[in-house]
Amino acid sequence: MAEEVWVGTWRPHRPRGPIMALYSSPGPKYLIPPTTGFVKHTPTKLRAPAYSFRGAPMLLAENCSPGPRYSVNPKILRTGKDLGPAYSILGRYCTKTIMTPGPGDYFPEKSAKHVFDSAPSHSISARTKTFRVDSTPGPAAYMLPVVMGPHTVGKASQPSFSIKGRSKLGSFSDDLHKTPGPAAYRQTDVQVTKFKAPQYTMAARVEPPGDKTLKPGPGAHSPEKVTVTKPCAPIVTFGIKHSDYMMPLVVDVE
Repeated sequence: MAEEVWVGTWRPHRPRGPIMALYSSPGPKYLIPPTTGFVKHTPTKLRAPAYSFRGAPMLLAENCSPGPRYSVNPKILRTGKDLGPAYSILGRYCTKTIMTPGPGDYFPEKSAKHVFDSAPSHSISARTKTFRVDSTPGPAAYMLPVVMGPHTVGKASQPSFSIKGRSKLGSFSDDLHKTPGPAAYRQTDVQVTKFKAPQYTMAARVEPPGDKTLKPGPGAHSPEKVTVTKPCAPIVTFGIKHSDYMMPLVVDVE
């Protein structure tokens, strides 16, 4: 009775290889980018910040720090070398100077003005050699500005008036025959102050544009040389004046 359920020779059996229908996921057939992680993340989805955990770093064969194997001088601080008063017993230095200055060569009293504040002091000395031949101006060489009149410098001046001579222009001594006549004045153009009227000018005749090169005339052509491209030259004949197939004009004469 069980064999009648199946039609044909096919019977259920174990598949020989993996079948994609047996898996719910697409499997390795489709290369879809993942949506998790940081590497090869799909560009169509937002990628959240990713953090990674690393292991402890490898121990170096030689340490970078100097360590306790270096003997640091205890007098060297972070600001430099700490130098305190130190004395040593050495031999006498060999100096090249033979004559050394004595106590009388020093003037400690002159150092007061360089150490302490002092008021300005002036001294009267003799004339130097450079000023003996120098010609400096004296008191009479300077001219002070005036303090009266309209030309005062650095002061406010009051109104000033001056009396001049009589002018010859417009006076009784004026020569009237030297005045300009009516022809000496140029008449102002009316178009300067009023609307300008249309103006026309007569210019020369304008030649029409065209080709001004020399053209060949009738004598420059040789129609008899047409046999270069055709079998013969054109031939003209005299035929009848009227066609035989045209009806003549008949005029009724009574």
